[in-house]
Amino acid sequence: MSYMPGGTSFYFSKALLHADIKYKLITALAQQDYHIVDDLQAEGVDVDILPSKHTVYFQNSYSADQNHREQQVLQKAAPFRLSKMPAIDAKLFHLGPLLADDIPINVIEDLSKRGIVSLDIQGYLRRVRNKRVVYQDWIHKKYILPYVSILKANEFEMEVVTGQKNAWDGAMYLADLGVREVIITLGSEGSLIYTGGTFYEIPAFKPTAVVDATGCGDTYMAGYLLKRVQGSHVEEAGEFGAALATLKVASSGPFSGSPALFSTLLEHGIVG
Repeated sequence: MSYMPGGTSFYFSKALLHADIKYKLITALAQQDYHIVDDLQAEGVDVDILPSKHTVYFQNSYSADQNHREQQVLQKAAPFRLSKMPAIDAKLFHLGPLLADDIPINVIEDLSKRGIVSLDIQGYLRRVRNKRVVYQDWIHKKYILPYVSILKANEFEMEVVTGQKNAWDGAMYLADLGVREVIITLGSEGSLIYTGGTFYEIPAFKPTAVVDATGCGDTYMAGYLLKRVQGSHVEEAGEFGAALATLKVASSGPFSGSPALFSTLLEHGIVG
């Protein structure tokens, strides 16, 4: 068993280390875990910490193909509170809750007044039962998704929240609830983006090895949102996100390529 930092805050931030973008991380941590963000700050990440009695601790167990995992939660962090959030204006806010009560929905409402809201939906589908993570539909989806412009779900999460087994049907369901850009990641099968009534099928690059799938979705979204903020079309953004995720899956831990490698990917959208 190996222990390492994780979650959207870590993998997303690491993937953007060499990006030419103004970026701030807001995360909740226990004081004894501040060293995690000390390391990120030393690498140049701007971080705001919301104090918490505990830090979220997950235990991930993967099947042989790395596309499926079982999870346990060993401890939970305090939820974000609107009154404690720093006053930040941004072009885009990406939210990556780990559990259903991490980020109250009034935070989404507030951020949508300040900029584009992007959401990784997985945390809102997670409940903890005897430390084990179980997935349930999000009861607030019809109310809150009109405030979300960009939404990412993997194939399993899409089925939980939409009741649809087909990714195309699930994407249309989420768009009908008000989401402008729907991204369904399909693991080794690539991803599907639905926006403006059009589907874009993004193929997966072939990795040199499959070592560690943890954080691949976060890495994909870091690449996708970076390109979208820079003005790229959704298809180009999806291909870039897929390239970053492919490099990430080939090694343990986050994607943290050199500035030269990042620039090459940014220019050509290719792996290798």
